[in-house]
Amino acid sequence: MKLATTLTILALAFIVTVILAPIIIPLLRRLKFGQSIREEGPKSHMKKAGTPTMGGIIFLIAIILTTVGVGSYLDLFTTQTIVLLLVLVGFGLIGLLDDSLKVVFKRNLGLTSLQKLIGQIVIAVLAYFLLHGSFDTSIAIPFTDWTIDLGIFYVAFLIFWLVGFSNAVNLTDGIDGLVAGTASIAFAAFGVIALFQEQADIALFSFAVTGALLGFLLFNANPAKVFMGDTGSLALGGALAMVSVLEKAEFLLLLIGLVFVIETLSVILQVGSFKLRKKRIFKMSPIHHHFELSGWSEWKVVLVFWSTALAVALIGVLSEAFL
Repeated sequence: MKLATTLTILALAFIVTVILAPIIIPLLRRLKFGQSIREEGPKSHMKKAGTPTMGGIIFLIAIILTTVGVGSYLDLFTTQTIVLLLVLVGFGLIGLLDDSLKVVFKRNLGLTSLQKLIGQIVIAVLAYFLLHGSFDTSIAIPFTDWTIDLGIFYVAFLIFWLVGFSNAVNLTDGIDGLVAGTASIAFAAFGVIALFQEQADIALFSFAVTGALLGFLLFNANPAKVFMGDTGSLALGGALAMVSVLEKAEFLLLLIGLVFVIETLSVILQVGSFKLRKKRIFKMSPIHHHFELSGWSEWKVVLVFWSTALAVALIGVLSEAFL
């Protein structure tokens, strides 16, 4: 894929998002699809109550239109593209239902964890069977030539990977612009890796996501005019994990997606510590709230996390290119 094509994909997804946002945001506001803020969260977030949520719809539409349009034009609409869109849309629909229930019942709880899990497992299994027969079930160990072939057990790994990272990105979505920025960096990194691997279809999808998220940031950066909601965060996490799977760079996602990993670990450690010792490690989890309660402004937290995401993404890309 040429540089001009890559820039065109980024620009198209960005422009479609920027066009859609001023149309959809007022619609969400008229429908009273406002965000409910959890009472136990930072008190400074209470002023955000009522901000339109489900904004993930905006960039999901842009990603789909760009991927399908450009993919059809360049003959890059493959089985892998279909699988990526299946995961993106499937996880997005779970998030949309979750967000809808929150709005209807005016609370910060939508679907139960079990209901979400069942939906995510179904989509992961569908993705596996779409790839079955033409898919490498081995896992590469980063920075080595070693691989582990999981065979039929790869479906269990795929479920764990997609569900895990979908929820990890969802946990990270707690500050204006945090996920939109970190996810755009991660997808851009995997897009570059796809170019190294000459997987133009995956590169197309990854750069479409990057462009759409950069466009969304214009409306989601602090102070946010719209939130992506679970509609966006669950879709992004699942799709990011699926991209790493198709590139056979599964464990590399632990590095490129380090921010999401740290956010998830902070929740696990906090809950574990409180249950075992009745003591908290952090002032609040996920860890971005800990820094907020330590006196950092939202912008400082976001910029530090973006910088971290960029640094580990560069290391990941360079390791794939030269090792």
